[in-house]
Amino acid sequence: MRVGTFVLAAQFPGQGQGEALHRAVRSAEVAEESGLDSVWLAEHHFVPYGVCPSAITLAALLLGRTHRIRVGTAVSVLPTTHPVTLGEQAALLHLTSGGRFSLGVGRGGPWVDLEVFGGGVGAYEQGYPESLDLLARWLREPSVGAAGERYAFREVPVVPRPSEALSGAPGPELLVACTSPGSVRMAAERGLPMLLGMHIGDEEKAEMVTHWRSCARAAGHGEREVLDAAHVSAGVCQIADRRTAAEEALLKAMPGWLKQGLDAHMTVDGRERRMRDPLAYTELLCGLHPVGTPRLCADRLAATGERTGISRFALLVEGSGDLAATEENVRRLGTEVLAQLR
Repeated sequence: MRVGTFVLAAQFPGQGQGEALHRAVRSAEVAEESGLDSVWLAEHHFVPYGVCPSAITLAALLLGRTHRIRVGTAVSVLPTTHPVTLGEQAALLHLTSGGRFSLGVGRGGPWVDLEVFGGGVGAYEQGYPESLDLLARWLREPSVGAAGERYAFREVPVVPRPSEALSGAPGPELLVACTSPGSVRMAAERGLPMLLGMHIGDEEKAEMVTHWRSCARAAGHGEREVLDAAHVSAGVCQIADRRTAAEEALLKAMPGWLKQGLDAHMTVDGRERRMRDPLAYTELLCGLHPVGTPRLCADRLAATGERTGISRFALLVEGSGDLAATEENVRRLGTEVLAQLR
């Protein structure tokens, strides 16, 4: 079982953006010190829900500050960037980090980002599969050309080529965020592992893994490839000596952050979007994920792994909103929870 942190760089009420980013960087450094396996970085634009606008840029910083831990994006949003640009950046990090970088991508939402960066609603609603295929080709082939509806260009060499990494890995790991049967099928047909969100529980994640395997087999992927797919489950982790204390820490801080962050989202075309009730969502997360004593957290992670078949976790550890408490939470995850799982 491989356990890592999920870093949003959340801006809690009363905090500055620099404070949120400093906590994000420190939590990643402490994750390596504490023996965790990975750090996964989120990306958002124009909202305090998360103040990191470029997960791959923050990944570059963290790869330079660490030596062992894997750093991944969860996710880089494809409709707001050119897939070749993202592919070049991913190849660069793969080569210079010794193969420690993972590229998670997603479709994002119908937010105003699409207007600002010029992709428009079409990039979100129709263009995602084309962008994903172009990105995947860039990470695997020596030269790439395109003749699609959104991207068309003559064949050019891939520089730098990910396959030249000294680590021996052919290229950076590529994962896809999945939130619907359609996105599960799209990932499975391409043989790409899934990133599954923290808003759903074990049963739904198990169903998505089953669906992924069925679609991957139907697409002709071999049984070993299907069973070995390294999906990642996102969740929340808050550790305390008493379960009630862990829950109280999240219930005190997270609803204010969620309300401030979710209310700030603007849709690109004025469509209405129902946002979750902040308190009810926090209570849901406390019930779904490892929130409580170290023993309870270890048992819950083990149960999720057994029910879903997923062995990799990205856990939000900054739910208290406090730097010192976040650092302590990460250390306890590494020294008290991970030790029991291993």
